[in-house]
Amino acid sequence: MATPLGARRTARPATTHPLPATGARRQVLAGARVVLPTGTVADGRVTIEGTKIAPEAPHGAPQGALVDVSGHWLVPGFVDLHNHGGGGASFSGSAEDVLKALHTHRLHGSTTVVASTVTDDMDVLVRQAGLLSELAEQGDLAGIHFEGPFISPCRKGAHSEALLRDPDPAEVRKLIDAARGRARMLTLATELPGGLDSVRLLAEQGVIAAVGHTDATYEQTVQAIEAGATVATHLFNAMPPLGHRAPGPIAALLEDERVTVELINDGTHLHPAALELAFRHAGPSRVAFITDAMDAAGIGDGRYLLGPLEVEVSEGVARLVEGGSIAGSTLTLDRAFRRAVTVDRIPVEDVVAALSANPARLLGVDDSVGSLEPGKDADLVLLDEDFELKGVMRKGVWVLDPQLA
Repeated sequence: MATPLGARRTARPATTHPLPATGARRQVLAGARVVLPTGTVADGRVTIEGTKIAPEAPHGAPQGALVDVSGHWLVPGFVDLHNHGGGGASFSGSAEDVLKALHTHRLHGSTTVVASTVTDDMDVLVRQAGLLSELAEQGDLAGIHFEGPFISPCRKGAHSEALLRDPDPAEVRKLIDAARGRARMLTLATELPGGLDSVRLLAEQGVIAAVGHTDATYEQTVQAIEAGATVATHLFNAMPPLGHRAPGPIAALLEDERVTVELINDGTHLHPAALELAFRHAGPSRVAFITDAMDAAGIGDGRYLLGPLEVEVSEGVARLVEGGSIAGSTLTLDRAFRRAVTVDRIPVEDVVAALSANPARLLGVDDSVGSLEPGKDADLVLLDEDFELKGVMRKGVWVLDPQLA
């Protein structure tokens, strides 16, 4: 999404070969508070056999390598629906850049990541879709999210206005085809000419239609939902505010049980009261925490390029140099988790749903990820009592070795 200016910082090198697993092929993580779909189990255990979570061994059977994680939390690996990059690299860059950004977010607990593009020329987006689809086919990415160019110039945020266009279904189909079955979501302003037809096309093709960067009215948003839109792209941001006479898209998206609402919980994009409103009204089963991260995630402050636009990151907040619009975030999902529990006081089980189960279900991958259940991938995050990240496992391999001292 963005390219760092200069060489004032270095990132940990990306790798497609995470750190080796410790111990035997069978591992037993014991003593933690384990968050399961049915609730939290104190002094629980998770058994891992190869790349999968296994049923607990019968009494007296060999248990495998025991790892004592007492005093910690074990939660499912995070699933990020909306992420543009990190570690100084972008999902709109080369394959090496994509893997570097992906590795950065894995180190912060995101074991399943959808790569988001940013508004650009159609030919550029088509080429990038081809590159990202190859990485998705290899199992590195969970798919592709196209954010733009079919968005409103009135709510463009950090997208280049010169590259925006109405959502022509033929061009939408061109992007879907370029993704070779790996397109997972497309954000569009459904009130624009061609918007509703594009939503119907996306629904027919099994691609999530997301309402975002929109200037739609309440009534227009209801029409989009009826046509098949099922996600609110970073609810509240880049759309008209909630009004008592003109409720706009926010009310329509919150009230419909078919819609999952994305929230960026970094303390900048949303006031805590707005976050609470969304959770209370949509309910914990319809919220998905996202990062909307750009290159600076996992690195720090400095000057970056977001497509053709210059971005200044100061104290962790990314804004366009010209105009000052927020330009994505520097968030990682472990920070979103900790803030949700310690600042927003959301129950841990509801936070886990918003970070793992809900987005996994939305993507249609909840048969393999999103919860700690036998038969699913051994994707998990280890947190201490203060909800600080202490370990990350993906498919039975420690991406970040447990820090238990």
